[in-house]
Amino acid sequence: MLNIKSHLSQLLVEALNVVAPDALNIPIELTRPKQEAHGDFACNIALQLAKLLQRKPRDVAKDIVDALPHSPWVDKTEIAGAGFINFFLSSASKQQVVTEILQTGEAYGHAPSNGKRVQIEFVSANPTGPLHVGHGRGAAFGASLANVLAAAGYQVAREYYVNDAGRQMDILALSTWLRYLELSGINVPFPPNAYQGDYVRDMAKIIQDHHGDRYIHEPWRVLDGAPSVEEDADGHLDQLIANAKRLLGEDYAYIHNLALTEQLGDCRNDLTEFGVVFDMWFSEKSLFDSALVERTLELLNQNGHLYVQDGATWFRSTQYGDEKDRVVKRENGQFTYFASDIAYHLNKFERGFDEVINVWGADHHGYIARVKGALQAMGLDPNKLTIALVQFAVLYRGGEKVSMSTRSGEFVTLRELRREVGDDAARFFYVLRKSDQHLDFDLDLAKSQSSDNPVYYIQYAHARCCSVLAKWGGAVTMLASAADLAKLAIPYELTLLKRLNDFPETVEMAARELAPHLIAYYLKDLAADFHSYYNGEQFLVEDESTRLARLALVLATRQTLKNGLALLGVSAPEKM
Repeated sequence: MLNIKSHLSQLLVEALNVVAPDALNIPIELTRPKQEAHGDFACNIALQLAKLLQRKPRDVAKDIVDALPHSPWVDKTEIAGAGFINFFLSSASKQQVVTEILQTGEAYGHAPSNGKRVQIEFVSANPTGPLHVGHGRGAAFGASLANVLAAAGYQVAREYYVNDAGRQMDILALSTWLRYLELSGINVPFPPNAYQGDYVRDMAKIIQDHHGDRYIHEPWRVLDGAPSVEEDADGHLDQLIANAKRLLGEDYAYIHNLALTEQLGDCRNDLTEFGVVFDMWFSEKSLFDSALVERTLELLNQNGHLYVQDGATWFRSTQYGDEKDRVVKRENGQFTYFASDIAYHLNKFERGFDEVINVWGADHHGYIARVKGALQAMGLDPNKLTIALVQFAVLYRGGEKVSMSTRSGEFVTLRELRREVGDDAARFFYVLRKSDQHLDFDLDLAKSQSSDNPVYYIQYAHARCCSVLAKWGGAVTMLASAADLAKLAIPYELTLLKRLNDFPETVEMAARELAPHLIAYYLKDLAADFHSYYNGEQFLVEDESTRLARLALVLATRQTLKNGLALLGVSAPEKM
C-alpha cells in the first residue's frame, strides 16, 4: 500500500539529485503543518540547503519544486515563508487509506518487525501488600507502552522484577508471624513500622487454620535483645526478625514463602484482571542463588570501581554523576538493594536485549545516574538503558482531593479504583497525560456517560460505527472491493480520511517518544471527527455508490478506533 511520507521523500530525493546532487546525505524531514491552509505536509530542506549552496532559501525551494517528478498523489506544491515547501495531497491519496485499513484489519497501524529486542520492566512493586493507585499508573503506562512498541515493530519482553530477597519481605514475614501470635493469644506489641493492613491478619489466619499452635513462642523470647521502639525503631524491627529466624528455624521459610506467595498471587490476579500480563516474573533471589551478585561485584572490582571504607564496600558512583558513592556490601557482609539491582541489569543485557526500558516512579529520579554508571563501569552501553519516570496520580471526587491513605496507613488500592470506575476508564485515564507529568484523576468524570468523559466519547464513536453498519445489514467484507472511494469528497470525509492516514505515524511517534498518551490524544481527535461526520451527514443514502463509500469509511474508522483502544488496553464495545 502507498506510504505517502515515503513517497514524498522519494520525490524530494529525485529533485535533489537534480538541484544539489552533492547534498543527498541531508535528512529529509516531513511534518504536518499546524494550519490546514499550509497543506498536508511541509518540508524545510531548502532552508537546510541554502547555507551550503550560498543561495536564498526561497530560490532553492523553487528549484526543488520545479524538479519534483509528477505524482498522481500530489495536487500541488507551494513555497511558503522563508522557504518551506508545502505539499497538498490529492483526494485519491487520502482515499486509499480506506482500502489499506480494510485489507489489513487489526494490523493497521502496525509496522513490520525491525528485528530489535526490547525489554520493558514495570510495576515491580515489593510484594508486601496490595497494589495501590500509584502502582496502577505505572501498570497502565507500562502495558500500553509495551503494546505500542510491539506495534512499532519491536520484539517486546514484558517483565516484573520481584523483590523477594530483601528486608521488606522479612518485615512482612515478621508482621504475619506477630499477627499469628496475636490470634493465638500471645501478646507481643506490634511494631508501628511493621505492615499494618488487614491482609496481614488474613495471612496469619491461614497459618493458624492450617498449623494451629505449631509456631507459638513466648513473648520474652520474641522480644529478646530488642531495643525499645522509642530508642531505635529500625533496630527493634531487625532484632525481632533475627529472633523470628532463630526461634522458627526452618519453619521461618514457610511463613516467608506463604507471605510472598499470597501477596504475589494477589498482585498477579489484580494486574491480570486489569489487562496487564507479564512474560516473566523475575526473582531477585535468583540473583543470589546463581551467585550473579558476587560475580557482578567481582567485575566492578576488577575494573577498579569498588573500594572498602569503614568495613563496607562502596561503588564509585560519583565518577558517573551521582551525588555520592554508594554502598554495595555492608559491614556485616549483607549486600544492599543497589548491589542486586546492578546484577539484575547485567543479567538483562546478558540475555541479549538491544534496548532496556525501566518504568520507575518519579521519586526514583536520583537512582538513574548510579544505575547507568554501574552499567558503564561494567563495560556496557548505558545509552541502551532508558528510564521512563511516572508521576503519582491524585484522585478527586466532587472536586475534592481524595485521601489516599486510611488511618492504618494503607493506600487506596488499585482494585478499589478499578471497582469504582471500571478497568476501561482506569486504563485510559492513567495514560491521558505524559507519564512524567502530574495526573489529576477525576473519579466522577471517569464514571460519567457524557462527551466530557474521553473514554466514553471514544467508545461511543466505535459503538456508533457498529450501529450504522448493523442498520445497513450488509456484508462488511464486500466493502473493500465494492466501494468507489472517489465518492468520499466532502469536507467531513476528507478530514476523517486525513486523520485515518495519521494513525501509523502516531504509533511510530508514540513508540519513539515512549509516549502512549499520544494514542489517547489521537483517538479523541478521531472520535471527534467521526461524531461531526455522524451528526452532519446521512450514511444510508439512496445513491448506492455514495452509500457504499460512506459505509467503507465508517468501517475503516471503526477498525482504527478498535486498534487504537487495543494499544491502550481498552475495550471497544459494539453497543452502549
